[in-house]
Amino acid sequence: MQKIQEEILVDLESERRVLSGMLNSEEARIEAYDSLKEEDFYHPLHRMVFSLICQLYKRDVKPTFAELLKEAQNLNLFRTQQEISELAYIAEHFIEGENIGYWLKRVKDSSRLRKFEAFLRRYHQMIREKQLPVDDLLMQAEEELTNLTVLDKDDHVDSPQELANLGYAEVERRYLRFKEISEVNKGVLPLDGLPTGFDSLNNVTLGYKPGDLIILGAQTGHGKTAFALHTAKAVTIEHKANILYLNTEMSRVQIALRWGSILSQVEHEKIRSGDLTSREFSEVLQGYSVLSNSGFYSYPCPNLTPEKIVSITRKFKAQYDIKMMILDYVGRMEKLTPNYAEWQILEQIVKTQKMLAQNLEIAVMCLVQLNEDGTLQGARRMKNECDLMIKMVPVTAEEIEQNEKLKRFRDVNYRLIIDKNRDGRSGIDIMIHFDKARQTLRDARLV
Repeated sequence: MQKIQEEILVDLESERRVLSGMLNSEEARIEAYDSLKEEDFYHPLHRMVFSLICQLYKRDVKPTFAELLKEAQNLNLFRTQQEISELAYIAEHFIEGENIGYWLKRVKDSSRLRKFEAFLRRYHQMIREKQLPVDDLLMQAEEELTNLTVLDKDDHVDSPQELANLGYAEVERRYLRFKEISEVNKGVLPLDGLPTGFDSLNNVTLGYKPGDLIILGAQTGHGKTAFALHTAKAVTIEHKANILYLNTEMSRVQIALRWGSILSQVEHEKIRSGDLTSREFSEVLQGYSVLSNSGFYSYPCPNLTPEKIVSITRKFKAQYDIKMMILDYVGRMEKLTPNYAEWQILEQIVKTQKMLAQNLEIAVMCLVQLNEDGTLQGARRMKNECDLMIKMVPVTAEEIEQNEKLKRFRDVNYRLIIDKNRDGRSGIDIMIHFDKARQTLRDARLV
């Protein structure tokens, strides 16, 4: 009976398979790191190995057998030959990364059953000792069992008191912030999230917040990538936060040259051709020095898929604590479901990015392409999912001539249309200046 019970509650083979996968496969490492905790492993040695792999992974060190031994020696672990032999056995039993889901589920299921068995033992003991009245005992057991069987580890149901306390704390914070605006910052609005790169957009949004999905739409050749890199500059260079930039369209060289122009204010075409004065050359090099000390992580990938996005973003969140991910752009992604209509594919991608933003507590920006008439295919469905939808459209000389509001600006040539803003005003336009030659953007200046 005892042996049968152990076989149900303990699955050492699955634990070994998961650890083997983590040692041999990047995909397995990401999945296991994201879904398991030390206590999900029954064997003490397996817990220790899992912890060491995670520590190496967070430091961006590939957790090979040799690296694991080195780390263990530094921490004075694995002191017996038996422990080292067990580790070698785990490392040798390699599994394919795509099979990791099966073994993860087995480890997780065994862990949940052990928690359930501990729950039964504890309440059996309480019944024998008559610690509580029957009604209280049953109510307490029902609550614990519900948490164990229904809610995930990160889920939480707010009680009325908790929600009221949260509201009180949030209103107090905003009240004190408003006083700070008036007294200390002299009208400059402190942000709740990451800077947008535009004072006007900061005022409307209070910054890009963790869990936000931002959609930026523009026509071909009208500044999608420039907007993305402008955002990256505000977040990584001015705000000193880390960001992951996924690009499906440009090469590493093209991205690097764009940054040279943005940070040096030297025209992009001059940098591309190499037709630079010695002073301009020096300014470009100085710009790259700034970039090298920033938190901008770039991943050019022409065959990007929704699954790969999730995997890569999880990895960079774990290793570099990124605060934002920018996807440039949705239209160039590989379509794993060719039978879907275009709007269905876009909806699927956008839903995935919103879940990713919430689960990792980062801001996610998706760049999409507008049709020639300025509309967006699948716009309604995207709008439902996102927190902020912005369209970047050109302002023509004819429009300026006919619009008194536009005449108030000295150098407006583009507008940001706030199509949706979950946390603030929408249906408004923000006037900006886009310097195509230097790939820079800023708020338009008043006359």
